[in-house]
Amino acid sequence: MKPTQEDAKLLDHQDVLSKYQDEFYLVSDQIYLDGNSLGLCSKRAEKTFLEMFESWKRYQIDGWSNGKYPWFYLAEMLGAKMAPLVGAKKEEVVATGTTTVNLHQLIATFYHPEGKRTKIVANELDFPTDIYAIKSQLQLHGLDPEEHFLSVKSRQGRYIDEADIIACMQDDVALIILPTVLYRSGQLLDIELLTREAHKRGILIGFDACHSIGAVPHEFHQWGVDFAVWCSYKYLNSGPGSVAAIYVHEKHFGRVPGLAGWFGSDKERQFDMGHAFEPSTQAGAYQLSAPSILNAAPLIGSLSIFEEVGIESIRKKSLSLTRYMMELIESELQEWGFLIGNPMEDHRRGGHISLEHEEATRICKALKEANVIPDFRAPNVIRVAPIALYTSYQDVWEAVQRLKLIMVEEKYKAYSHERGVIA
Repeated sequence: MKPTQEDAKLLDHQDVLSKYQDEFYLVSDQIYLDGNSLGLCSKRAEKTFLEMFESWKRYQIDGWSNGKYPWFYLAEMLGAKMAPLVGAKKEEVVATGTTTVNLHQLIATFYHPEGKRTKIVANELDFPTDIYAIKSQLQLHGLDPEEHFLSVKSRQGRYIDEADIIACMQDDVALIILPTVLYRSGQLLDIELLTREAHKRGILIGFDACHSIGAVPHEFHQWGVDFAVWCSYKYLNSGPGSVAAIYVHEKHFGRVPGLAGWFGSDKERQFDMGHAFEPSTQAGAYQLSAPSILNAAPLIGSLSIFEEVGIESIRKKSLSLTRYMMELIESELQEWGFLIGNPMEDHRRGGHISLEHEEATRICKALKEANVIPDFRAPNVIRVAPIALYTSYQDVWEAVQRLKLIMVEEKYKAYSHERGVIA
């Protein structure tokens, strides 16, 4: 049956999360569908940022040990709050650094080429920064990426088949690094299966969870995932450039970090100021430097919403929103050649929709002019992410209607094919 606007109104009326829309700063008449790139600012995030700024003014240097959120323990406190989102123990997560720096840290820690085991496996649809980090780490070991980097190929340019990843798990592989969700197509990989198969073959495996944290629940500890990294400014709504995070399974506690830094020290010994590094016995060991306090502050407020709502409820609404949007796309936009490039099945889909069209660049520009904020990914993908905490079903309905009008009136033809520097 063709979805209607009345369906959207009914779904909004039944939505127990609809009240959280008021928690966010929304622009009038704008439909924001780019939360998978940068989440919106919440009033709670603003509040904790201002509280942290006030602590600097009030406590000065003593802010490290005093105030509502003592800075010295902030990284571990935030790690404990994020742990339930990925199914980890609180000791296994620390908020620190940036995604790329953290990935360098974990490759440096867990990649030890020995004998035949020298290769690192990733995939050809990975976000570029992961590939840059892997190749540079290989070069630091004096190894040629052409020989020691193995990129799993996609069969159709959208997805990576888990069977193809498993086929690459040979006895010359030392480490596997994969995304939880592919950033273009939104494919959710079977993390449990891949971890189990890697460990059967004596291979360590880690994940980049940037495109799933805050949208998709995981069970990293239970599944035995060795390590993971993620940012917090997408679905976690912590603000541009906000702090990232590291997860390390407790079975690896005690392993000396590949890159050592003062804030990775055992906190009880850190101010002994000794030159012999004594790392923390938990995930905090993998910090390199002092936490960026003001960058991390908004995350405190943002995570309080996730604590209230629970990641399972967020996932349930996220799947419902994307399913409703796909139904609308199929019923309203078929004649204009749009192709849904993300998996249709709930268990294989992350938090965003990948809409393919040969005129994607110009359509994205026209959508922005129509006050719908999408995201373009070369060569032909319009990414749209209805976010569980601040997107309504009526927003989804209206976004599709505005897109339909753009196609009916060919408004996209007023724009050039050239993408902006930032797409």
